[in-house]
Amino acid sequence: MIVGVLKESESENRVALLPAEVATLKKMSIDVIMELNAGARAFAADSAYLTAGAQLAERKEVISGAELLITVNPPVEDNINSFTEGQVLCSVLNPVVNSEWLEKARLHGLSVLALDLIPRTTRAQSMDILSSMATVAGYKAVLEAASLLPRFFPMFMSAAGTIKPSRVLVLGAGVAGLQALAIARKLGAVVEVFDVRSAVKEEVKSLGGKFIEVEGAKEDASAGGYAVEQTEDFKKKQQDLIQKRAIASDVVIATAQIPGRKAPVLIVKDTVYSMRPGSVIVDLAASSGGNCELTENGRNIIVNGIQIIGKTDFPSAMPSDASKMFGSNIINLLKIMIDKDGKLILNLDDDIIKVTTAVHGKAYISQRVKQILNIN
Repeated sequence: MIVGVLKESESENRVALLPAEVATLKKMSIDVIMELNAGARAFAADSAYLTAGAQLAERKEVISGAELLITVNPPVEDNINSFTEGQVLCSVLNPVVNSEWLEKARLHGLSVLALDLIPRTTRAQSMDILSSMATVAGYKAVLEAASLLPRFFPMFMSAAGTIKPSRVLVLGAGVAGLQALAIARKLGAVVEVFDVRSAVKEEVKSLGGKFIEVEGAKEDASAGGYAVEQTEDFKKKQQDLIQKRAIASDVVIATAQIPGRKAPVLIVKDTVYSMRPGSVIVDLAASSGGNCELTENGRNIIVNGIQIIGKTDFPSAMPSDASKMFGSNIINLLKIMIDKDGKLILNLDDDIIKVTTAVHGKAYISQRVKQILNIN
């Protein structure tokens, strides 16, 4: 089998496979064709890919020559007719944003695997690209906040007096939130964490954070570890408590999202205007509407002396290790898709493959995609 890796758009620095992962695939009897300069922005030279055993080619040759194409983001800018019916495309799909492209792919007879739909189960843990990228995002979000905050993170005691540690509020104790908590604590900040899922309370405490809890949260075991939509009464209690904690904080790292839906607004305009000037809000949910009412996706703005960072592409800002983690997840996924002879087998009876396959055979397959796109 031949796997093709395409170069990402100019706004994306990651690459789906680094040379080390190419070498691993070669050992699995899989040939790899890389688009020229695909790894350049992740500091992986074409010569390194050649040494690892990859072939190099122009984009149209990669697309026409590969049975399986792997990208970080779906190749929405390419003409859908460039691809061959029956060809398999594998990327982080974001089905809400790319629903029109997905419909074109379905009608064209492509099989599309959505890496952002990989279930959060024990068996799929090594393939969970969202968790890997959330780790990077949580790490970089805290460093970004620390660089922008006009105050120290840790406590300082000197002849000039004592400087109190910064207070950080993390909204959402998923992978990104827990990573943000861990890094903020290592930098010496006092950290509080809010989440509607009581199951994460012990994890928060084990990392040195204080868990902020609102009683009466609705939880759903079928949500795969994600938060679910809450009642209006709960939202009112939640907003009141978060406003108090945000006003007392120097930094807010917002990570709360609900798959397939607009991110919940947890920080309203009045809260921002009540915060201490110089404070920083980093909103990792910006692309799905933002946890802060004033967030602008892709922009850094200042409102009443408060910096609001609407950034969701932190993994692209750390392309070497982010690409390494991404590629490792891909390898683990391919291990359940490829037989000992290197032949691709799209087994829809496999629970991971069935959930991850957005479209196949001109039909929508994944129930999560159908739910997200309201397809019967």
